[in-house]
Amino acid sequence: MTPKGDGGMTMPLQDTVALVTGASSGIGAATARRLAAEGASVALVARRRDKLEELAAAIRADSGQALVVQGDVTNAQEAAAAVEAAVADLGRLDTLVNNAGVMLLGPALGAPIGEWEQMVDVNVRGVLNVTHAALPHLARAAEDSPRRVADLVTISSTAGRVARPASSVYNLTKFGVIAFSEALRQELLAKRVRVSVVEPGTVDTELTTHLREEIREAAQRQTESIQPLLPADIADAVAWIVTRDRRVAVNEILVRASEQTW
Repeated sequence: MTPKGDGGMTMPLQDTVALVTGASSGIGAATARRLAAEGASVALVARRRDKLEELAAAIRADSGQALVVQGDVTNAQEAAAAVEAAVADLGRLDTLVNNAGVMLLGPALGAPIGEWEQMVDVNVRGVLNVTHAALPHLARAAEDSPRRVADLVTISSTAGRVARPASSVYNLTKFGVIAFSEALRQELLAKRVRVSVVEPGTVDTELTTHLREEIREAAQRQTESIQPLLPADIADAVAWIVTRDRRVAVNEILVRASEQTW
């Protein structure tokens, strides 16, 4: 069924398909709901099927369309299969939101090498795997959709702009995806595939729950005086990017909590 807004008005992303990685919670879940509210059919990709099913049910309850695709984006075959499943079921792919990410802070000296590997795997390899699989579909969508444009949005971080102690490898991954996105932006201009990054500051998500206990306590002390952003605030930024007319390319949005200095 074609999504309509109040009063039967056409919605901005009507007849388009979006895929959101890391959709089981936080920014990913909020972004999926927002894109569905704008009229997109949304493929929800993450490892936790139960959370995806809950989100899909909520989207459908609001008259949206959602597809659950369980998969690990760090695995190239699973990432490609997730993209192909979305296209096979929903018919196309107009918008990709690379949101899956992990933040494992701590001093480099004495850090478990597994934490470094996990950040590179999720924050970099995951972005590369999904993007590689999605690009041909995005280029095709930009050619044949009524909007004549497609969008590739990657969630980076203020850590992709400001390097800080105890954040070295996380900085590496987030600076890296910004550079990757900028190069892609220049490559894909002629294809009408817009490439953008959103750089959130402190957001109320599960991200810090993965930190080692002593590191988590230090991180909480650092941010306890700051009112964090909500995942919906970042979803607003993504929605702003992907609902612009094709003549407009919003390539970068930096969103800090209002009391955040870094």
